[in-house]
Amino acid sequence: MAIFRIHHITRYEYDRPVKESVNEIRVFPYKCQDQEILQHDLLITGQPEVQTFTDYWGNKAGNFNLLPPHKIMTIESKLLVRTTASSQLQLNFHSTFAQLEQEMTDSLQLLELARPDMIKTQRAIDNIITVIGQPGKSVATVTEHCSEYIFKNFKYLKGITNIETTVDDILQHRAGVCQDFAHLMLHILRSCGIPSRYVSGYICPNKDGMRGEGATHAWVEAWIPGYGWAGIDPTNNIWVTNKHVKLSVGRHFNDCSPVKGTFKGPARQKLSVFVAVAYEDGKTFEETNDVHLHGNTAIAPEQYAGQQ
Repeated sequence: MAIFRIHHITRYEYDRPVKESVNEIRVFPYKCQDQEILQHDLLITGQPEVQTFTDYWGNKAGNFNLLPPHKIMTIESKLLVRTTASSQLQLNFHSTFAQLEQEMTDSLQLLELARPDMIKTQRAIDNIITVIGQPGKSVATVTEHCSEYIFKNFKYLKGITNIETTVDDILQHRAGVCQDFAHLMLHILRSCGIPSRYVSGYICPNKDGMRGEGATHAWVEAWIPGYGWAGIDPTNNIWVTNKHVKLSVGRHFNDCSPVKGTFKGPARQKLSVFVAVAYEDGKTFEETNDVHLHGNTAIAPEQYAGQQ
């Protein structure tokens, strides 16, 4: 078990007043047995009422309106969380694809999460599958080898991708960041028939150090027969245990965006994001990023998740 204190500030600045800002947020920790929420405070400019609901994927989400004219809008989340997962997953590495097919039979959501999107370079994906998915391998083994393949063959490089980067683009660049590696892994696993989902959250500091620690992060959960959802992080080539804190899940990043919305007004906007993660021993990792936006749609927070 470990306790983390996470401070996450999303700040929008406008060059002239805007009004009627309507937003949907997913900054609430995901409710599951692997993490215990000790305290969560949410502070928003103007203190609007936040209407919360549970979305299709089981995420806690909220809607709020900021109607008066304003030049700054901040969404500040202060989270104290205890991760309760063990330091090592007890996976079934003998699980078969026949078992997986049986477990998927009565689950529309698993069937949906096992269907890959159409891409131009599917042949490149099929070539990867011939390397990682030889006949006879278990579901857990294929999943692990997929993560290892991405980790070894794709360079971790900030600044060359954004929230609109496609799997085709990632295959061309052979590089990217956590969001890109998660999307690539999702497509490979789904092409193998393995249900998998995108996860947005935080990666927390440890003594060994990991890429993306102390910032928003993205990884994958795969459905392992006899176990259920198992997290795996291709950016660091590790199974997810008690060093990751989960915010939301979905088919893709769009289902997990921490903030998205619109406003009225011809203003130019600037988005900056601050994230700090404090460990029990007092060590703190923190980072601030500026995110480039297009138009007046307040999306993009997963762009900073991708860029760490």
